Amino acid sequence: MNFELSEEHLMIEKMARDFAVNELLPGVIDRDEHQIMATEYLKKMGELGLMGMMVDPKYGGSGMDTLAYVIAMTEISKIDNSCSVAMSVNNSLVCYGLEKYGNEEQKEKYLKPLASGEKIGAFCLSEPEAGSDATSQKTTAVDMGDYYLLNGTKNWITNGTQASTYLVIAQTNPELKHKGINVLIVEKGMEGFVVGPKENKLGIRSSDTNTLLFNDVKVPKENRIGADGFGFKFAMSTLNGGRIGIAAQALGIAMGAFERSVAYAKERSAFGDKISKLQAIQFKLADMATEIEAAKLLVYKAARLKNEGKDYSHASAMAKLYASKVAMEQTVEAIQIHGGYGYVKEYHVERLMRDAKITQIYEGTSEIQKVVISRGVLS
Repeated sequence: MNFELSEEHLMIEKMARDFAVNELLPGVIDRDEHQIMATEYLKKMGELGLMGMMVDPKYGGSGMDTLAYVIAMTEISKIDNSCSVAMSVNNSLVCYGLEKYGNEEQKEKYLKPLASGEKIGAFCLSEPEAGSDATSQKTTAVDMGDYYLLNGTKNWITNGTQASTYLVIAQTNPELKHKGINVLIVEKGMEGFVVGPKENKLGIRSSDTNTLLFNDVKVPKENRIGADGFGFKFAMSTLNGGRIGIAAQALGIAMGAFERSVAYAKERSAFGDKISKLQAIQFKLADMATEIEAAKLLVYKAARLKNEGKDYSHASAMAKLYASKVAMEQTVEAIQIHGGYGYVKEYHVERLMRDAKITQIYEGTSEIQKVVISRGVLS
């Protein structure tokens, strides 16, 4: 499988890297500390074509392939994972779901402003009692004829405050279990829809993560995506692609920590020489480089399979499982290489470690990835 980057891919990489270093880096520590969402930068990312990268240009997107998206996600994630997760949700879950499964009216009304970055979307699956077990939806969407009456609670929703368009998974026919679930497009401002306060989190602190409350929200029937009962399949399909985005985020976190560790090892002196001359540091860096390269190959493979229209569910689960493991391990090593300096905010690696942990949890925990992988192995 050829992973040589094209001229277009290299241009995307440079553009995303320059934006991350020049625009996102200067204020990233302050945004993290005070939980300030980088709204102005998300708008700029939309102007650069980063919020609807894989969407057809006729719907306002950039028309690029999945590998270009992975490359851009990686560069943004080296610097600011609150921005990269907003980018991931908008691209991988919301825009992808609308373009693949929405009708033309839905694409014109909702996909275009999302793909262009004019608006931001949110994907609403998790509930207080339905995280990894996505079949146990308690949010209900009762069929009232020409509209659904939506009631329930969603939590851990990325872009909860910033979003204008929400894809909400809800149960319509409980007797059918997962086959009775639907996905509805909900707009901010609909009567009875309330966005709760932001969560105070360990990592990705400047990303707004909220609980959403639905109290007799009337959602027009035309806002249902797909046939009646399609919601669970919709969620599982979009999450397959979402795993590639989070795998790319984890890869970027690991690469960012590694690059900072190499630079620090070349600058820091101890025992009369640079610590890069110490075999203990050299071996740490060698292990980090090898594991990051392995993670990159898994992520790129999943992206290529998706580009080629092949089944990528197994590959995307492997990529997310391994890349998130590498991100967690390598950020811990990065702090160790930095010593006491790694434990303070100004050297960035402590933030990368805090950001890394969530990649093992959201859009399918590591344990869920193992379930998906084992099914593929045993089928």
